[in-house]
Amino acid sequence: MKVRIKFRKYGVLKFIGHLDVMRFFQKMMRRAEIPIAFTGGYSPHMIMSFASPLGIGLTSDGEYVDIELTEPIDSETVVRRMNAMTAEGIEILSFRQISEEKKATGMAIVAAADYLVSVRKGTMPDHWKEQFTEFLSQKEIRIVKQTKRSEQEVDIRPWIYQAEIRGEQIYLHLAAGSVQNLKPDLVMEAFCKFCGIQEETVVFSYHRLEMYAESSENKAESAERFVTLESLGEEICSEKC
Repeated sequence: MKVRIKFRKYGVLKFIGHLDVMRFFQKMMRRAEIPIAFTGGYSPHMIMSFASPLGIGLTSDGEYVDIELTEPIDSETVVRRMNAMTAEGIEILSFRQISEEKKATGMAIVAAADYLVSVRKGTMPDHWKEQFTEFLSQKEIRIVKQTKRSEQEVDIRPWIYQAEIRGEQIYLHLAAGSVQNLKPDLVMEAFCKFCGIQEETVVFSYHRLEMYAESSENKAESAERFVTLESLGEEICSEKC
């Protein structure tokens, strides 16, 4: 049985990297006595995959890890056990059964993510909100994106699915996944360059709200194009449900 765990990451644990998060979950699974499946061979390890690792320094309300179970266990019990064994900075939000297909893993299907961007240090120009509207009205937003092997100039405008100002914060709905992946800091870097803001004068903080897959029913350029990874699973109930 394959299941998807949704969790939030906050507080001081935003400063731990992805490998540390993996180790944390492995220990939590053992302590909470979750019947997680292991790989075979001489060096077995827990069958576990994260949808899209969160960068160091970012907080989130919508992180996902998929695991396999050796036997069913109801969602309410798992959430309670895991939260009893976690530390401040990681909270388990849901535990849902997902499709058994390999192509249905969070890592394979994640297609978008949304973020709230705030100013952590420094001050924005007086007319930054008007400038942000002008920034988005461009037909192209070209940046130099670094890969593991080289640098490449790309147009990121098609990867910004939605963006708007919410009070003193910026909401970004961006492409995510293995095919197209746009990090919010690249958008803000391009915006600062557009406004003539020196990088060292303003520091932003980023909070991931949710991760999404493309809807199988509606792939048009609309709000219905995406569904949350959580919505693709179902609660596991005990016989008492």
